Amino acid sequence: MLDLTRITPGLTGQADLMVTPDKTAPFVGSGRIAVLATPVMINLIEAAALKAVEHLLPSGHQSLGTHLDVKHIAATPVGLRVVATAEVTRVEGRTIHFRVEVRDRREAIGGGTHQRVVVSVARFDERVQRKLRGD
Repeated sequence: MLDLTRITPGLTGQADLMVTPDKTAPFVGSGRIAVLATPVMINLIEAAALKAVEHLLPSGHQSLGTHLDVKHIAATPVGLRVVATAEVTRVEGRTIHFRVEVRDRREAIGGGTHQRVVVSVARFDERVQRKLRGD
């Protein structure tokens, strides 16, 4: 049985980045205005969740993002730093639930919920290889 007792509600992780031209909507293909791209914000949310729990997982296991329900509610221009925070709200079986928030120095720019499932890296890789072979 997978032991996730070290993953408890209240654990938090943070990730941050400076908005540069390569992190804007036109660069990643998600819009035409040069502000932080939503896909980049989502990547930052996942990085914050990883920082909250990945170091506490049993050896040979990792978490994979399986669900995001987030809103991107304010634009952040090039030159501002953005910080994402992920807080564990509950653990159900192998699924870790997070409340997430993203802010720049002026305001909240996004937030919502995120879920990650804990997997055995060896078993996951085995399934991926079978899929590649067409088994």
